[in-house]
Amino acid sequence: MDSIERLEAIEAIRQLKARYFRCVDAKDWAGLEAVFAPDVEVDITSDVPAEQGGRVRGAVAFVGLCSQAMGEVVSVHHGHVPEIEITSDTTATGIWPMEDMLRWPDGSGPAREMHGYGHYNERYKRIDGEWRIASMTLTRIRKDIVPS
Repeated sequence: MDSIERLEAIEAIRQLKARYFRCVDAKDWAGLEAVFAPDVEVDITSDVPAEQGGRVRGAVAFVGLCSQAMGEVVSVHHGHVPEIEITSDTTATGIWPMEDMLRWPDGSGPAREMHGYGHYNERYKRIDGEWRIASMTLTRIRKDIVPS
């Protein structure tokens, strides 16, 4: 992969993650599923215990968890200045500092509001010419919670 191809791959991955954030906030579940490899491995145990679904394999399963948990939540997700490394013509890794704000309708969630900070650690693979998230781990640094 030459320098231009490497930069094109980095930009494609940046666009991929931008779609992830937009689709979560817009509740575009079909669009969200499309950012993942079908066999994606997701670890969100910093938010959800493993026994309650915090470790998920498969895009369909993860999007199902998101749609159930986030259906009524008003959310804003931001990703900042990623570190993306192209590791081969078809693989890459990335670390995304992130910030999110979630607000549950009155009495419907575990809190009234949560403002979180952390990092997404990800692996990507190119499938049929398109970059997809192959694994995603969310690590929280801080959560500011307003109780219900």
